[in-house]
Amino acid sequence: MTGTDGSTRADGVYQRLRRDILGGRLVPGERLKFPELSRRYETSVGAAREALTRLVADGFVKTQSHQGFSVTPLSHEDLADLTYARLEIESLVLRLSVRDGDMAWEAAAVAAHHILERTPFVAPDDTGHPTDAWSVAHAAFHGALLGGCRNRRLLASAVGLREEAELYLQWSVSFGREPDRDLAGEHRALLDAAVARDADSAARLLRDHLAHTAQLLISVATDEPNNAVPAWLPRP
Repeated sequence: MTGTDGSTRADGVYQRLRRDILGGRLVPGERLKFPELSRRYETSVGAAREALTRLVADGFVKTQSHQGFSVTPLSHEDLADLTYARLEIESLVLRLSVRDGDMAWEAAAVAAHHILERTPFVAPDDTGHPTDAWSVAHAAFHGALLGGCRNRRLLASAVGLREEAELYLQWSVSFGREPDRDLAGEHRALLDAAVARDADSAARLLRDHLAHTAQLLISVATDEPNNAVPAWLPRP
């Protein structure tokens, strides 16, 4: 097998593993053993190892000495740390994006929202998690909003933190179904503020959007009582 073929195979395994983690088919904390992965994805140990190493860098997989690889476990502490970082970094990146984004950025954000708005949130046969298509559209919309930022390092940090947060969204049985929440309206308001070039409003709406979701996920975390929402978390 050539190096190119090996990289291509590892990339395919990486994409499938990532989808299975985000889709809830591999659960948080689950051990990822090479014999099982090789059978499941019909691949070599080397390709599986390369894919897992990339997922460790993404934050979706953890590795410990003498214990091997496992899907990243979820906890209220980790989510609180992640949310604090997102509130600071992602709102800053959105401000820069609104300030510096050109017409192509604006068009991309509008197009991404159009797709998100028309993508089914859940499938009839699986109402417990968002569909893979919705998750992709959701990530693409938020990515498009941030895409006008010209600071590549800040943008990469914001996107990486958002991808880590997807694990929590997928494992929240209540996300998107709260009776007093208009998730679609929040996305529409974010888009409207962004294309109106109102950086202050866009950043505030994003912080509220992130805070609302984090409050929900932290409050239902199984490793801490329901009063675990940290005092610094702004109330939407």
